[in-house]
Amino acid sequence: MCPAFHRAACTICKHLHAPQWGQMTRKTAISNSTAAAGPAPSPAWSGQFTEVSFAQSRLGRRLMALHGSTTVANAAIADFLLRNPALVPALGIEDMASRVSVSPATLSRFARTLGYRGYSDLRSAAADTFQSLLQPVEKLRRSIELEAATKSASSTSGWQRSFESALSQVGATAAGLDPVLANQVVKLLTGAAEVYTLGFGLSAHLAAMLALHLQPFCKRCTNVVEFGGTEVAAGRLMEIDKHDVLVVLSFPRYASDALRLCNYARNRGTTVVAITDSPASPLAKLAHHTLLAPAAHPVLSSSGSAALALIESLVTAIMLSNRNNVKQAAKLTEAISTFLHMPAQGLGNVDPAR
Repeated sequence: MCPAFHRAACTICKHLHAPQWGQMTRKTAISNSTAAAGPAPSPAWSGQFTEVSFAQSRLGRRLMALHGSTTVANAAIADFLLRNPALVPALGIEDMASRVSVSPATLSRFARTLGYRGYSDLRSAAADTFQSLLQPVEKLRRSIELEAATKSASSTSGWQRSFESALSQVGATAAGLDPVLANQVVKLLTGAAEVYTLGFGLSAHLAAMLALHLQPFCKRCTNVVEFGGTEVAAGRLMEIDKHDVLVVLSFPRYASDALRLCNYARNRGTTVVAITDSPASPLAKLAHHTLLAPAAHPVLSSSGSAALALIESLVTAIMLSNRNNVKQAAKLTEAISTFLHMPAQGLGNVDPAR
């Protein structure tokens, strides 16, 4: 029997078979590994999601680097792992060696080439990667099944579950907030020469909202990710230094670019504040200060409800921290008043039918 962390992947591996990844120069090695895997029926989404997503993961990219290796054995092992990510967690070193037609010692050397202590560590990493990629899909599948099972009882069960989840996450965020840490973050942001906000995916929208709210009450504020991709975002950080603060937001599924840019800012002496979902988040390990907002959701890969509530609470605390912010709020109102609809002005003689 597989260890506990392999069980989900082992269950799924009975139903998945990877599509062809294309030709390699070492055709004999590839044909051996493919034949060993054997054909099996697959869900329609498996080829489009599972293997492609696995290849785009951190482990997958390292395997792709060895995919065109001049070593026949390394090319064959990498090819098998990329084609069959669901099978790997269920295979011991002897089984894996047999399927790829290499020796167990060769598998161990391959694992060490990737930076692991041995094959068991590589297998665990493959299992963790596969599970993290498949979790949102499996969560959606289970939710659809539950929705179908309860539909006769309530036509709004999906709505209700989402609302209940959001309320629970917001409550947990409020209950877990450390007031000392919160005040430290407020002082950091108001005292910084420039505040940078950064997020990718869902977090990009949260970072933009934070920047919008902070702009009137901080010396300078820049939202790093707006358009142009990671290179443009990196360019916006080229002047960041020890006088600045970077607020990085990231939630499952965590963006690797956010981690790289966070590390870049740290290396330049910048204070990093993370807004993320868990102390186990990879972002929490890089940040000087971490504000937690749980992001679990019954259907979505992650929820932004608690993060949004945390952002609004942070900005509220900043606004209330200084009497001069009343003047700043007045200046903001004056600046945008021309572009706001004023009910007292009316709309003139407008035909409501038109």
